[in-house]
Amino acid sequence: MGQWHGPDGLLVEAIILDDRPLLRVSHRVNGRTYLRGYCATVAELHKHGVDLAELVERTEDRPLDHL
Repeated sequence: MGQWHGPDGLLVEAIILDDRPLLRVSHRVNGRTYLRGYCATVAELHKHGVDLAELVERTEDRPLDHL
């Protein structure tokens, strides 16, 4: 599944939970990850303060640990 990171440790992951595709929104602070919530649609990401224009896809060239 895909992963996208944003400013200030924001992380959005496409996951499957209970056979449903969801987007998990979390926030990394000082090496720890805190869950913000789950979204069923991309439109719901706004409720968690996610600006789609600021998200960058996590790839092997851009691992999350180096941000």
